[in-house]
Amino acid sequence: MPERVTIVGGGLAGCEAAWQLARRGVGVDLHEMRPVRPTPVHQTADLAELVCSNSLRGNSLDQAAGLLKEEMRRMDSLIVGVADEVRVPAGSALAVDRGLFARNVTEALSALPEVRLHRGEVLRIPDDAVTIVATGPLTSEPLAQDIAAFVGRSHLYFYDAVSPVVEADSIDAGKTFRASRYGKGGDDYVNCPLTEEEYRRFHEALSSAECATLHAFEHELFFEGCLPVEVIASRGLDTLRFGPMKPVGLVDPRSGRRPHAVVQLRQDNLAASHFSVVGFQTQLKWGEQGRVFRMIPGLESAEFVRYGMIHRNTFVNSPSILEPCFETRRRAGLFFAGQMSGVEGYVESAASGLVAGIGAAFRVRGEAPPEFPRDTALGALGHYIARSDPENYQPTNIAFGLLPELPVRLKDKARRRLALSERALASLDLFRGRTESRRRPTPASA
Repeated sequence: MPERVTIVGGGLAGCEAAWQLARRGVGVDLHEMRPVRPTPVHQTADLAELVCSNSLRGNSLDQAAGLLKEEMRRMDSLIVGVADEVRVPAGSALAVDRGLFARNVTEALSALPEVRLHRGEVLRIPDDAVTIVATGPLTSEPLAQDIAAFVGRSHLYFYDAVSPVVEADSIDAGKTFRASRYGKGGDDYVNCPLTEEEYRRFHEALSSAECATLHAFEHELFFEGCLPVEVIASRGLDTLRFGPMKPVGLVDPRSGRRPHAVVQLRQDNLAASHFSVVGFQTQLKWGEQGRVFRMIPGLESAEFVRYGMIHRNTFVNSPSILEPCFETRRRAGLFFAGQMSGVEGYVESAASGLVAGIGAAFRVRGEAPPEFPRDTALGALGHYIARSDPENYQPTNIAFGLLPELPVRLKDKARRRLALSERALASLDLFRGRTESRRRPTPASA
């Protein structure tokens, strides 16, 4: 049997898979094409660079993303461990300093003797006995075509959009206020309140702004969880007020009333010098972004560290080819992980890498990969990608609706979610001993 595993892609999934293999004593050849082959959205050569947001979403057990992260902590996740180390204020969400996060992940993996990092583009699926393809949403065209040939049908894609980031000291504090929704998490967000008249003018400008030309693609297939803000605006006057500009749970201390609409800014780095515009992923031309977004109260003189942008997100139709362990049915020992595998979101991508990495360690030992229990978030995510209807497949974030129902129906939503989380963690604790062999240090001590 092979002594090493080949991983293609140094994003969250590839890094998590490499960590899980190394801590089990398995050698890893980790291939990352940057900086030899850059992408339109990455800015550094570090592994696990976050590009769309610095938020890993909710961190409490009454939220599905919080449960998934807690399960990953119990599985000694590198990604969640580093995120906990470099977190920044974000209410009840887990947000990180993006630069420190990528740097710390890179350093943790570079310190492991089992991991060899190779810089350069991989043009086709490697023939190695145990391989994990985790090339993410920006898979290069030659490899994407080879994956499409392997799958036996055209690969799918949708557009993914990135939010703009502004300099903190360019925000007019006299027109904004600090608060989290419903007072949860302290004053972690900068809120830009809009009157009805200001909102109408902003909506009109946003709806008529010029978008970037998408020459390379034939169809616009956006994932509903990451819609560009101008696409949301095009669906009606009030759609933004029920989406990224919803004012619920916020009161402007100067008026004592809830604003008509609100744009929230979230701290983007540990130094609090950069703030991202929450939910404002966009495909507008950069000049148009400056013009339209400076209409938001408090952002009239905003200095943009990064404008929003649009890129293609490539993924396989996973129910057609993958098992819940993220291994392909057609070729034992070949795994897909990350957004390429048909999951959506940073945490879900890292979780798929965790499951695939453990499965690959089993294959190295000549054993079949284990399936995580369905009543865990990790198991529910694997079950979704493998057992959904392939004719209508859509990538998904983790949600409590993916887990089996409780034996007794609880009417109170919060109690029901906490009960699902308690059951999941108990189930994981019973299961995880099956996944262990030789252990490596935790992220904090690596």
